Amino acid sequence: MEKDIKDLLSEHEFFRGMAPAALELIAGCGKNVKVDEGRYLGREGEKADTFFAVRHGRVSIEVHSPERGGVIIQTLGPGEILGWSWIFPPYRWLFDARAVEVTRAVSFDGACLRKKCDADPAFGYELMKRFAVVIARRLEATRLQLLDVYGKAAAP
Repeated sequence: MEKDIKDLLSEHEFFRGMAPAALELIAGCGKNVKVDEGRYLGREGEKADTFFAVRHGRVSIEVHSPERGGVIIQTLGPGEILGWSWIFPPYRWLFDARAVEVTRAVSFDGACLRKKCDADPAFGYELMKRFAVVIARRLEATRLQLLDVYGKAAAP
């Protein structure tokens, strides 16, 4: 028996503990997707109108450097969320996101969710609190990556 989007969300780490009514609202904006290895889910500077709840597979978050090419900032796997740029104008991806292997995810329509957040502020607040955690973790991962790349000890 195939699971519906609400069932898939209730099994996903990001949505755990959310009220059934909130899961129903979110599920109405989602669809199941399969992304082949090497395909991009988002490209830096392009319109960010979706986010993804990764169910299976891995996705790399990358930034392009003229000197080094693509630099992987973080790799996401099952139970993680990809994308928050759909929340903030001008709704543009800040990084590239590429499937490292075949990835299955639930893709969400950002405009659909923004409307639901505006219509139900308590729902919007709950969703934004969860995204704040994702954003903070992603910024910390980026900071650690930058320390690794640029944090060479100064000569005595």
